[in-house]
Amino acid sequence: MNAPAKSSQLDRVQALCKHGSIRTAVEAGILPQFADLTLNEAIVLGLVEQGIRKFVGIFGHGSTDLGEILRAYQPAGIETFAVHHETLAAHAATTLYWQYGETAAVFTSIGPGGMHAIAGSLTALSNGAGVYYLLGDETTHDEGPNMQQIPRREQGLYLKLTSVLGPSYSIHTPESINTALRRGINAVRNPVWPSPFYLLLPMNAQPQIIHDCNLLAFPQPCETEMQPCVGAATLAQVINSIEKYDRIVIKIGGGAKGITQELVELAELIDAVVVSGPQVPGVFPHSHPRHMSVGGSKGSICGNYAMAEAELAILIGARAVCQWDSSGVAWKNVKQFVNFNTNPEDAMHYNRTIPVVGDAQSNLQLLLEELKSAGTDKTNATPSPWLNECTTKRSEWNEYCQQRFTNDRLFDETFQTEVLTQPAAIRIISEFATRIDAAKYFDAGDVQANGFQIVEDERPNRTFTDTGASYMGFAASSLLASGMADNPEYAIALCGDGSFLMNPQILIDAVEHRVHGMIVILDNRRMGAITGLQEAQYGHEFATNDSVVVDYVTLCNSVTGVRAFPGGTHRETLIEALEKAHQHQGLSVVHLPVYFGPHEMGNLGAWGQWNVGNWCQEVQKEHQRLGL
Repeated sequence: MNAPAKSSQLDRVQALCKHGSIRTAVEAGILPQFADLTLNEAIVLGLVEQGIRKFVGIFGHGSTDLGEILRAYQPAGIETFAVHHETLAAHAATTLYWQYGETAAVFTSIGPGGMHAIAGSLTALSNGAGVYYLLGDETTHDEGPNMQQIPRREQGLYLKLTSVLGPSYSIHTPESINTALRRGINAVRNPVWPSPFYLLLPMNAQPQIIHDCNLLAFPQPCETEMQPCVGAATLAQVINSIEKYDRIVIKIGGGAKGITQELVELAELIDAVVVSGPQVPGVFPHSHPRHMSVGGSKGSICGNYAMAEAELAILIGARAVCQWDSSGVAWKNVKQFVNFNTNPEDAMHYNRTIPVVGDAQSNLQLLLEELKSAGTDKTNATPSPWLNECTTKRSEWNEYCQQRFTNDRLFDETFQTEVLTQPAAIRIISEFATRIDAAKYFDAGDVQANGFQIVEDERPNRTFTDTGASYMGFAASSLLASGMADNPEYAIALCGDGSFLMNPQILIDAVEHRVHGMIVILDNRRMGAITGLQEAQYGHEFATNDSVVVDYVTLCNSVTGVRAFPGGTHRETLIEALEKAHQHQGLSVVHLPVYFGPHEMGNLGAWGQWNVGNWCQEVQKEHQRLGL
């Protein structure tokens, strides 16, 4: 078939409907190779060639032309999810990538909308999520200040702003589209550390025609196979260290996902215990006898003991964020580090380190082979003294937690009645989520901290929590991802009252986009984590509690399609509310008052150190002493 000399937009829409790809349609002779089309249409077609068909955000005067293109391409399977806050869109796109492995594009207008999305992108930046950001920008003719631009007479201010955060490109000249898209692929599909990509679209450039645009020139994605790249000399150093030391801990971060088998085999072979970072429950099975729960600033009795008493620390896939290693002072007795990471800077974060740079799974497999060849096998029918010590500490931690789960109600001064404690409530919700095989999203603050101390996941990707940016509003916003995903799963967002109020727009957007999920609002009428810090550091709370009573059940039920239920003040009433909420075929909300106060049974404590507030001098002095 001879392709027509020029194609219309309708021709391209129909070709995409039939063939699923513009490249395929051109190669089949359905479309000519060259076309006259606007910059925005080229962007959409270029993103489709990368497998991106989902767009989420808010249109404004800086993106109306993009909206028209997305409208025209709806029949070709392009999905547009209009929401009510750009930060919510950013969180949803991050979770879509993080949980489901799908890349989406967040779109905004110029100005405040773009700033909201940029702020929300901190979660994607902190957790290695590939997301496109299509941001309206000021006109290139510079005819005068545009409404909502940064009000300074200087060029490229938004580009400067986004470039501080991550890979960015301003399409000042529409014909540079392919370079922009190629840089986008390199960012969002980076095999080492995927990143947001900020694509700035000047308002006057968006509708400009690219004459004779080459439809076969759009950059194509390709799979990058990660290879083991550790040398024999490095492996020999690692094996020597393993043979030299008896007290070994393996500490895992987000980069350890997908390598459970290798972690279990290594821990058993070298008689190590494993401590999880707060982001990765389930990567190492919770019930495994060598698992010492979480460690760090919040941490646990057993996790922090293992980190403090180990002589050799093997780190896998971690950036060492402050709470992960108690601001660098968790390692009281470590004499040697072995650090597996794809990023050389992260691999060499500590002194006294043997860096193993490259794909962790491949390099661990090589290490296991070399250990076996060298005859290194510390497995024993009788547990070693090191394992016995750590197991004793894990028993202490289990008993400590169980006391708080059993003593589940305390009198709360704010509510003037006995209510469930937050640890007990989260334990009940977590067990319910496991029973129905729901994913769990934990929001920032006390909910997050108690959450990663409590969850007992046996496999990965059952719990998601933004411990990098610790962004309030992340959990509830993330529910939108299940309304966007090709194969959604039921999820429960656990958030405090403060975090819920950061992005209550999810009530509307979840109904609009047919989300089936649940929000549990753990209401202590305050920012509990910060109140706790204030009282621990200075002995007083200040400006972190609320005197205003909010009827969250009535508030949420006022949105058509949402069902909200009171969780009551007992274990039985909470379980009943969770069951009712789960039965609702849409978004449901459970409101639960929870205890806040000085009673020791009301929280799970903090077992590490943290370089914040008036603790800084002590922590920094300790960091200097350790010399890490």
